[in-house]
Amino acid sequence: MTPAAEPATPPLRPLLAQRDFAALWWGQLISILGDRLNYLALLGLIAHHTDSFRGTGASLLLTILANVMLMPVLLLAPFTGAWLDRLNLRRVLIVSDLLRALVVAAIPFVYAASHAVAPVFVAVFVLFVCNVFFLPAKSALTPELVPHDQLMSANALLSGAGIAATAIGALAGGWVVDHWGWEAALRIDAATYLISVGTIVLIRYQRRATPADGTRVTLRGYLDEVREGWRVVRENPAVRLAMLTLGAVWIGGGFLHVAGNQHIQHRASIPGMERVGVLMTALGLGSALGTVWVNQRVRSVPAHRLLGAGLACAALALAGFAFTRLFAIYAGVAFVIGFCIAPVFVLTETLLQRGVDVTQRARVFSARDFMMRLAFMIAVAVAGTVTRANGTVVALLVAAGLLFVIGILTLGWQGLRTRDEALPDLTPRR
Repeated sequence: MTPAAEPATPPLRPLLAQRDFAALWWGQLISILGDRLNYLALLGLIAHHTDSFRGTGASLLLTILANVMLMPVLLLAPFTGAWLDRLNLRRVLIVSDLLRALVVAAIPFVYAASHAVAPVFVAVFVLFVCNVFFLPAKSALTPELVPHDQLMSANALLSGAGIAATAIGALAGGWVVDHWGWEAALRIDAATYLISVGTIVLIRYQRRATPADGTRVTLRGYLDEVREGWRVVRENPAVRLAMLTLGAVWIGGGFLHVAGNQHIQHRASIPGMERVGVLMTALGLGSALGTVWVNQRVRSVPAHRLLGAGLACAALALAGFAFTRLFAIYAGVAFVIGFCIAPVFVLTETLLQRGVDVTQRARVFSARDFMMRLAFMIAVAVAGTVTRANGTVVALLVAAGLLFVIGILTLGWQGLRTRDEALPDLTPRR
């Protein structure tokens, strides 16, 4: 007798043909598109308020704007993750997007009534309180919507949605701000959040039971859950690697927010948000190509090598950005930087999702948001100080040096680990 053949494993359906993931993907694409409009609209508002960043307070207002975006995360994120691990994550996404739509729609009215930026900063603070709940909930939800073997591809597609939204939203947003005004950009942004709500409603999701279910919440017990999440951050090697490399990108972003924006406007022959939009589009196109590439190379190259090499190359490109005055070179450098940092966004998300238990994911992702915004805030403060004292070129070179050092440290990560601290396997299972 011949042994019976093992039943063939049915092929996995394409991710975008799976209703739940497709709904999340489209919601993210539209929501992030609005985020890019929002960022450019706020820059346009400050540019309008300071005569195209020529006023003496332009650098200070950019620094304050960055800090207002960061403070909700710094104040709340260390404590919200443990609570999110108890909640229905789909419901969290829906409520957060509804509130974001209302806040963004109110900003033009707030500025028209006051002609001051302080009330606008209050509205931005509330907007980013919503983000404190939305972002970790989205990252924690993804592994529960897709098969394990498709998680890496799912993160690549979600990263691709962010990249596409950045490319389209930045290019269109710069044009909208310069031709229709920053108010129109914010109205469009509010509409995108409402569309995102409509897509997330389609997700079929049942929250998994956790050990904390059915137990009475006490302050001491809740703080123990919070401490447990931070213990994972300290001791898990996959989490530490993800935090280090992602932090490097946020540091670079902090310097570009302050020094990069002023560098472009001061050296551009025609100041305006369109040039910023074009550069963000170039960055997005480079990231798109990098995402496709890393999704193939991750099978044969260790994660720490892809991450470290990408950061080191991005640092060299940023140094070139600091010295040139040609806009075409700016665009080329933005494309290269986007390609180089693409591994960070895809690999760190997967490292955190696979390296952390389902009952602790929201806590770790909230900790990630806290640490990244803290790195960004420190970078913004340093960039503002260096820019005011030494100019934008020196500030950008400082950022390039920091990225390069972190890249080299990451390349040597394998040798720094002990033998029992193996990173989770990122290779898709066949």
